[in-house]
Amino acid sequence: METQNVILHARFAPNGSVVEISERPEGLTPQAWFDFLSDKAGDVYQALAGGRGVFRLTREELAALKQAAAPAAA
Repeated sequence: METQNVILHARFAPNGSVVEISERPEGLTPQAWFDFLSDKAGDVYQALAGGRGVFRLTREELAALKQAAAPAAA
């Protein structure tokens, strides 16, 4: 069985705050979702040029992180 990978893209403002990030659960700001992912999955983050970065996760890892983030969004 093949594992499906997901790439979550983050875009930053010139001051370093997160202005956009993919797969964000409802109720979390872009910055809060980025902070949560950095804490729980920072080892799979890759900084890119131009104020961007990506998290590389499997679908299962993403689902588990979204579920874990749900109490933070409430």
